[in-house]
Amino acid sequence: MNDAGIPTSIVERFPASRRPLRVAVVTETWPPEVNGVAMSIARVVAGLQRRDHDIQLVRPRQRTDDGPGSVGASLDAVLTRGLPIPLYPHLRLGIPEKRTLLRLWSERRPDVVHLATEGPLGWSALQAAQHLQLPVSSDFRTNFHAYSGHYGVGWLGGPISAYLRKFHNRARLTMVPTEALRRDLSTRGFRNLHVVARGVDIGHFHPMRRSDALRASWGASATDLVVTCVGRLAAEKNFDLLFRAFDAIRRVAPGARLVLVGDGPMRGQIAATRPDVIIAGQRQGEDLSAHYASADLFLFPSLTETFGNVAVEAMASGLPVVAFDYAAAAQLIVDGESGRLASFGDAASFCAISSAVAADRDARARQGLGARDAVARLTWDEVVLRFESLLREAAVGEHTPQSSTGHIATSP
Repeated sequence: MNDAGIPTSIVERFPASRRPLRVAVVTETWPPEVNGVAMSIARVVAGLQRRDHDIQLVRPRQRTDDGPGSVGASLDAVLTRGLPIPLYPHLRLGIPEKRTLLRLWSERRPDVVHLATEGPLGWSALQAAQHLQLPVSSDFRTNFHAYSGHYGVGWLGGPISAYLRKFHNRARLTMVPTEALRRDLSTRGFRNLHVVARGVDIGHFHPMRRSDALRASWGASATDLVVTCVGRLAAEKNFDLLFRAFDAIRRVAPGARLVLVGDGPMRGQIAATRPDVIIAGQRQGEDLSAHYASADLFLFPSLTETFGNVAVEAMASGLPVVAFDYAAAAQLIVDGESGRLASFGDAASFCAISSAVAADRDARARQGLGARDAVARLTWDEVVLRFESLLREAAVGEHTPQSSTGHIATSP
């Protein structure tokens, strides 16, 4: 106080629920790499920054001229060494950096370390954080154990699953995108699982992005049916079934076109064996949203998703989606109202449903409107709030009650 009895300074003790956090986010993929993990973690990081949290991003250097400026001026980037991933030379696999991270986090301790991926960089970050007794949260974003059967090494499924369980159970909590996945992982021994859904930008993915010129470039008239699938051109995406379903569609809609948006190791094989298929390659921004909206039907035959961002983007674009009854599709699609669902793994049903939807223009229009309505509530702001609350729980031990659907529970 001064001589007049007036305080010269006022120190307010903010409760932990309001204090900005210092968060170290470790990921082995980041834009401009095109995949669901890179897109969603970048959205979350941007949202946390808008909420005044201090984010340190630890990721592999993607190219020789890669630098902090390519990440964003306000983001503290720590670029580590990396190696090309087999079959995906444009992507980088992080290598262990425990010593670097020990030094870095000893000098400036984060409140919490969040591990977005489980590769060598993620494992070394987990070890460094535990050595320094830093709290850790993690994401389960990819069913790597389910991929092995598609590459002739099905015997690796068990060891991969055991590694993932060991990795995530060392974290204070693990975030998963759906309640169904939470239940599945729980039965396999994963602990401290919390549901954090994914969002979609319904302004960016919108039916108004439809382009007659783009359809014409595919050889499709205004009345021709355009079927599309967006994603990595890889074995685990179940393209054999996609082509079976499209062949069934052709029997009821001979002029139908199939457009694949994406790239990957199967691109050459698909081009050689299916010359009737249009491969648009990777698309981004407004170009990607136009490719969605310019189609009429989205087929999603994958059986290895944890969520399925592309299905949600298709729904936001006003497309009826045919998918298996699991992951995001099971959570968001009401069969016959906002798309169609086949029983998990039932290939014959998937083909029959695809053919039926293709033959019924009125049903497609009705389901497309229903699909748009079904995803309207999936805003990224809500996802970031949920993510933030769980980071606080990991960092300071606050309890975040949740309902069975993974939303933050509120008192009546």
